[in-house]
Amino acid sequence: MNTARLPPPTSSSPQPSSTASTPFPISHALTSLHWFSPLPSSIFTFTFTFTSKPPRRRFLVLVQGTGNHTTNPTTTTTFTSASTPSNSLNQTLLTLLRQRKTEEAWLTYVQCTELPSPTCLSRLVSQLSYLNTHQALTRAQSIIQRLRNERQLHRLDANSLGLLAVSAAKAGHILYAASLIKSMLRSGYLPHVKAWSAVVSRLAASGDDGPLEALKLFDSVARRMRRFTDDALIVANSRPDTAAYNAVLNACANLGYTERFLHLFEEMPHLGAEPDVLTYNVMIKLCARVERKDLLVFALERILEKGIQLCMTTLHSLVAAYVGLGDLETAEKLVQAMREERKDLCKILRELNSIKPSNNDGYVFDKLLPNSVEPNNSEPPLLPKAYAPDSRIYTTLMKGYMKEGRVTDTVRMLEAMRHQDDSASHPDHVTYTTVVSALVKTGSMDRARQVLAEMTRIGVPANRVTYNILLKGYCQQLQIDKAKELVREMVDDAGIVPDVVSYNTLIDGCILVDDSAGALTYFNEMRARGIAPTKISYTTLMKAFALSGQPKLANKVFEEMLRDPRVKVDLVAWNMLVESYCRLGLVEEAKKTVQRMRENGFYPNVATYGSLANGIALARKPGEALLLWNEVKERCSVKEEEEKSNSSPPPLKPDEGLLDTLADICVRAAFFRKALEIVACMEENGIPPNKTKYTRIYVEMHSRMFTSKHASKARQDRRRERKRAAEAFKFWLGLPNSYYGSEWRLEPVDGDDYA
Repeated sequence: MNTARLPPPTSSSPQPSSTASTPFPISHALTSLHWFSPLPSSIFTFTFTFTSKPPRRRFLVLVQGTGNHTTNPTTTTTFTSASTPSNSLNQTLLTLLRQRKTEEAWLTYVQCTELPSPTCLSRLVSQLSYLNTHQALTRAQSIIQRLRNERQLHRLDANSLGLLAVSAAKAGHILYAASLIKSMLRSGYLPHVKAWSAVVSRLAASGDDGPLEALKLFDSVARRMRRFTDDALIVANSRPDTAAYNAVLNACANLGYTERFLHLFEEMPHLGAEPDVLTYNVMIKLCARVERKDLLVFALERILEKGIQLCMTTLHSLVAAYVGLGDLETAEKLVQAMREERKDLCKILRELNSIKPSNNDGYVFDKLLPNSVEPNNSEPPLLPKAYAPDSRIYTTLMKGYMKEGRVTDTVRMLEAMRHQDDSASHPDHVTYTTVVSALVKTGSMDRARQVLAEMTRIGVPANRVTYNILLKGYCQQLQIDKAKELVREMVDDAGIVPDVVSYNTLIDGCILVDDSAGALTYFNEMRARGIAPTKISYTTLMKAFALSGQPKLANKVFEEMLRDPRVKVDLVAWNMLVESYCRLGLVEEAKKTVQRMRENGFYPNVATYGSLANGIALARKPGEALLLWNEVKERCSVKEEEEKSNSSPPPLKPDEGLLDTLADICVRAAFFRKALEIVACMEENGIPPNKTKYTRIYVEMHSRMFTSKHASKARQDRRRERKRAAEAFKFWLGLPNSYYGSEWRLEPVDGDDYA
């Protein structure tokens, strides 16, 4: 394979992005990107298609048409900008760009007090994006920012913006890349499929709301293309191909959206995108995501039936699916069959998974995998050749052992891999890191350090992930000094610079030893090194201030998080802010935060209500507990039909901590009717109420309730309802009450106890 570096592109001939670091390969270059802006019927629009070499000046030409004036469609209007530098400076910059002297071109651009020509700007952004370095990406972003500030973003062509989006996505700036594609769509551009699909691919593989954002971006591009159905030339290079569909299908698989997956899968052939082996690998992930283990073998058979060339990635996906579902027995037998060079893997998997579970998504998979409907009518196909397991498959199996705490089996697997004849099965840095993770999980830090030393000895360099796992182990064992020493070793000996995960781990370690000042120091050091904080960084620092009783500082961190465009505030951050107030009993401030949370589209969850309940208990405001219980009770009664409507909050499943705290408050405040409602809710949710604790509270605080012999008639009438609730609560506790006779007394008293 030729690995020679291709020359950098011009603004109109972008190069393909690397496939090594993306889940879905980009197979061909960003050739001519088309851009078009839909306009009212009274405006004539002319479009230019950029081919191999862009012209010096290409504009979107708008000619206003009126009722009594006829415009010649061939007329071209050239716009001249008052802020364009001299022609000599433009020519110098263009010459440098054509000679691929990107650094000198950038220095020339910096000296320009006015904006260069659109051609120069587009070429400069394209070539900076092609370099794929942090410095080049920062420079390209600065050009975009300048153009946005001066409202001149239209000077850039679609190729340059598309290349920048791909480069930003590869660098991990996914939100920025997505914003570029969205900006292009809003401006009337139709980005090339390789540009927008690269962003969709990254979003689909990211955490949090990434898969949902991937689906939204895919839909946005599809809507834009549907507006140009009459012009096939314009949409040809933007139409989704197989790689683009694989990216959005991956988002559906990560979310478990079976119906949407089926819709997109059936749509592929209509747009000329035929499913490939990667499509079925994603389908294997979907089956595992919705726990349809019985269908995994039929996905493999479908690949063989359709004549699609099988690859090791499919077998990796199968082993990972069984490991993820906790079926290590099947995974082990599959790997063993591969070691024995057997071709009848389908037959083996059928025999191991013969039971078909009941599932509401059955009709979806009947269409996706029609061969699963009547599987017994056909003989399982054979693999075209034998596939020996490689280090990735062994490592996946090791992760299954680690997940179940089988450290001995993990270490044995490592030893077995060392003695394999096939070099492809020898342990790599991922294998050793898995062993380190297994040892750290059990607290065996000394053995984990021995594995790290062995990696150095045999020439398998540890990466940043390996060191981060060791850092986490030391922090969890409260050995912060050893964690700091490991960081120094990581930088000085291994030459690895700590990343945001490293700093997040150190910040969390400082919290565990009650060192909020140390947590803040690491946070500031991280930013000083130019490492952008993630939402985990912000919420972890908020946790430090919440635990140290400094809600004002926690609020400052939260406000800074809101202002950071690279971070999306989530429910965890809101809950941490609520927790910081509730830890000091500041119920009103916590309630204001919850209201603000709702205004921003977040519904309180169990953690939110749990913090509020603890704050109410600390502030001794039982009346607030009644209001909170009414809200919790209403959320618990939300039905699935109401959940689907956007106006209704999602249903709530309370946990033991929330209900126990509310019941405790109500028993102490003698709200026995509400206490009975709460314990009934606990029993409905399979949570055993702590009767011993409630009995002790009742005996200590309310045993003499309603024992006054001199209560007036009016007072007796007012407390009759409370007395009835108290008797019912005593009946539930098993204490003597009016529902059955007993001579039990806490101590001898005269007269009627309930006078």
